Amino acid sequence: MYASREDIGYDFGDDSKVGSKPIKPNPNIDGGWAWMIVLSSFLVHILIMGSQMALGILNVEWLEEFNQSRGLTAWVSSLSMGITLIVGPFIGLFISMCGCRKTAIIGGILNALGWILSAYASNVHYLFLTFGVTAGVGSGMVYLPAVVMVGQYFQKRRALAQGLSTTGTGFGAFLMTALLKYLCTEFGWRNAMFIQGAISLNLCVCGALMRPLFPKDVVSEKHVVRSNSEDNQAKGLSHSAETIKSNGVLSEEPENKEEATNEEVLDSVQHIEIGGKSRNGKSMYGLRILKTVSQLTLTVRKGFAVWYSSYFGAASLFTNRIFVAFIIWALFAYSSFVIPFIHLPEIVKQYNLSSQNNIFPLTSIIAIVHIFGKVILGIISDLPCISTWNVFLMANFTLVTCILTLPLMQTYVTLAVVCALIGFSSGYFSLMPVVTEDLVGTKHLANAYGIIICANGISALLGPPFAGWIYDMTHKYDFSFYISGLLYMVGIIFLLIQPCIQKKQPREKSMEEAQV
Repeated sequence: MYASREDIGYDFGDDSKVGSKPIKPNPNIDGGWAWMIVLSSFLVHILIMGSQMALGILNVEWLEEFNQSRGLTAWVSSLSMGITLIVGPFIGLFISMCGCRKTAIIGGILNALGWILSAYASNVHYLFLTFGVTAGVGSGMVYLPAVVMVGQYFQKRRALAQGLSTTGTGFGAFLMTALLKYLCTEFGWRNAMFIQGAISLNLCVCGALMRPLFPKDVVSEKHVVRSNSEDNQAKGLSHSAETIKSNGVLSEEPENKEEATNEEVLDSVQHIEIGGKSRNGKSMYGLRILKTVSQLTLTVRKGFAVWYSSYFGAASLFTNRIFVAFIIWALFAYSSFVIPFIHLPEIVKQYNLSSQNNIFPLTSIIAIVHIFGKVILGIISDLPCISTWNVFLMANFTLVTCILTLPLMQTYVTLAVVCALIGFSSGYFSLMPVVTEDLVGTKHLANAYGIIICANGISALLGPPFAGWIYDMTHKYDFSFYISGLLYMVGIIFLLIQPCIQKKQPREKSMEEAQV
């Protein structure tokens, strides 16, 4: 078991204590539109993660087209995959200001633009900018909202919902590999990227499905306050302050005064619009522009305040020691999952197992079992008698054990068994958003999970080159598995130590108070 955010005294500013009316539970939570959110997230994983898993097809085409080294060409796909995750904290800022729906739609357009512009690439460095950066940032702007929205819409079956949505990565790896291979054969790689860019516009549709989960009472109350006259202006200001507190921002007098000023501007503009119908059109047009600018400024200020307080305020996420240990774990975890995909083909050649591997590739075993692992681990974690944290730790221990023992296997059957265990245990990826939400709460999920996937992105970006550097020094693939496995074990140890320290500190404090 681990300490929750209540156990460690992590205050996020609960708005239920501010004398607000009790809000009825939304019927879409754990049902209704929530399953459309799962479908949307599933399609996002197919189009983004599935496409990135299939970039090996395009990598071969780029090597033949540009005649560059394998290392330089490989950076194109590495940049795209790494940036998708690394930009997580900054995407959290967009979500705080614009919401998940708008962020995902903009990201879908940017991702499609990156694919289309890459079709006109004249060299590898051009691809760094168009595909690595542009498409990578667009992918990140869709991926994070897809995960966050599932966490917002589910409470009782969060792990299962996340497991079902993330299985899109496995399905996408098969579908997109076959699709890109067909398109490259029939139309060439440039037209294939152009067509894939058009397909990626469906990410905008997925983003449009991410309907915000707002309580009806709050929306109706806000509408009433806006429609009232000057006598109810004070109530509108207090409601605005309540909204800020519910978003997790510490209430400070300077911020309240500035926001009150913005609210007064909006109210005064509305009153002028109502009472000034006889005025000319130009002045009314100017007032509408002023109103729009004021609303935009207020939205940006509130969003930035939420984002800033999550990272640097008194209620910073980094004051949660278990969450910090979670970040350290994420820095080592992802590369340990990627390295087997890179070095398994070479290990197969080393042990003369190519004929058996061609019939049923070991990497395919990992991918197929990985799909079932996500769903099964999600179902197990949702059982009332099971702790999600314990399931998460057990899966990590199984994975690190397989990584350390895989180089010792020298037959196809033993390698297949270990690869199946790697695929199943790596299904804990679907539990990462659930564990993150348990640590920091739903309101801070976007910013917190943005940090986690950023750490994963750094691991994915640096892990494969680090493994290649180890091979160049030792001329053995075994050491890549051993060193990455040991680093992975260090991250797991951090996860085990921090809850024990966190529980020990309150006991010592209570003993000191008893002595006093």
